Amino acid sequence: MAAHTELTEAEYDLFVIGGGINGTGIARDAQGRGLSVCLAEMGDLGGATSSKSTKLFHGGLRYLEFFEFGLVKKALVEREVLLEAMPHISWPMRFVLPYTKDMRFEGETPTSKLLNTVMPWTRGTRPDWIIRMGLFLYDNLGGRKHLKGTETVDLRATPEGAPLKDRFTKAYEYSDCWIEDSRLVALNARDAEQRGARILPRTKVRTAERDGASWRVTVEDVETGKEEVILAKGLVNAGGPWVENVVKNTVRMNSSEGVRLVRGSHIVVPSLYDHGKAYFFQGQDGRIIFAIPYETDFTLIGTTDKDHGHDPSVKPECTPEEQQYLCDFASEYLEKPVKREDIVWTYSGVRPLYDDGAKSATAATRDYVLSIDAGPATDGPLGSEPPLLSIFGGKITTYRKLAEQAMAKLKPYYVQMTGDWTARVPLPGGDFPVDGVERLIDDLKAAHPSLSDYHARRLVRAYGTEAQKVCEGGDLGRDFGATLTEAEVRWQMDHEYARTAEDVVWRRTKLGLRLTEAEIAALDDWMQGERRVAQAAE
Repeated sequence: MAAHTELTEAEYDLFVIGGGINGTGIARDAQGRGLSVCLAEMGDLGGATSSKSTKLFHGGLRYLEFFEFGLVKKALVEREVLLEAMPHISWPMRFVLPYTKDMRFEGETPTSKLLNTVMPWTRGTRPDWIIRMGLFLYDNLGGRKHLKGTETVDLRATPEGAPLKDRFTKAYEYSDCWIEDSRLVALNARDAEQRGARILPRTKVRTAERDGASWRVTVEDVETGKEEVILAKGLVNAGGPWVENVVKNTVRMNSSEGVRLVRGSHIVVPSLYDHGKAYFFQGQDGRIIFAIPYETDFTLIGTTDKDHGHDPSVKPECTPEEQQYLCDFASEYLEKPVKREDIVWTYSGVRPLYDDGAKSATAATRDYVLSIDAGPATDGPLGSEPPLLSIFGGKITTYRKLAEQAMAKLKPYYVQMTGDWTARVPLPGGDFPVDGVERLIDDLKAAHPSLSDYHARRLVRAYGTEAQKVCEGGDLGRDFGATLTEAEVRWQMDHEYARTAEDVVWRRTKLGLRLTEAEIAALDDWMQGERRVAQAAE
């Protein structure tokens, strides 16, 4: 039973359901166009799919095999746009693709089917010229400003070849970008709030119904049980894996469109090699995985593609079978086998892919569909019914373009809406050049000599130009371990919506890899105590 229900006096232009990357990206974009926005997320911001990615801004090299040239081009162009807006949490990374003649396609790709028809003697293998053609397209479809093009690498007696088996003597090296996915979500939400949006984490949308020219949205604070009714002139369903559930159960509408829930699992092991490049491994089953330098001392390996069923509330977990699959896959390439006992952490996320009827999870499209339900906009800014925009599918690299296209869909219902604006506009802390990280680190260390090289770099990579504000005053307070200080935790609580130790050590940072269970429990106790003090003072 809710504590009580109240009707907010304010009516927003737009209410967004879902605090993942699509929801926060849309909230930021809409607020910056002059609309008033309220966003609700039932858990922590980015707590589901948007914190469980492979942490890459990439065009999707393998999608070329599915002839998704438009999707790849869109992502490649966007890659560098995003890099300029967030050079603290995103940076270029080189990927090494080892090649042998026995590499194979997945049997269901359009490219493999075409080759089997016109060149049956290839028998499903990936010819060298096909890979070079794909990489040529990858280099040139979207244009490049900051990222290097493809090079051929001799793996014999080189750092890139050292961790690999001797049979790999040749590789192709190309560029993509790393992204701190959880921080990306928090910074989009924060930027939206700084521009005037209302952000409600840990707030569940119970019902949403049309009431004349408005949506009447009932929300519940999941911690206190307090309910509130909020009015909005338009509704965006960015529920991710829950998008169908929102349509059918929250809004109570029929829809022929749906999502295919695909589980992507990852493992983290101690560093497998000493250099800073990633590997792109192709398996005998036609799938691919990455092995990526992670958090200085670790290697991230993933991902799988497994259908997850139809219930988004079933928590995704990296199963023992998936763990073994990833270990075996990487061990086909690495001289030193990866064993399950090496794994220090696993995570798994559910990707809400648009259900295009593909036979396999791997073949399902990674593009998105924006579906609008509303009456014609003929009587002023709104038509006979307030609009509902539902987001099906999508990928992290194209979140900003998705937000722009969402606004284009909603434009007829908001005559006051201004034009596109987010391209290359920095997120909080990102107001410095792409090549300016080292200077920021030097400046931070000069201002705070007690910081270790690792600590200073970690802070700059998380907060960019705002790292100086995190350390302002010089007294960083209590040390929770692994360079996590009271000053940083307070910053995350005050500016980034963190409420629990899990929010801090597994999303805003990945220091859970370095902290003990006792240290994490002590951090959580401290945070809950600080929250009680703050609530008592209100």
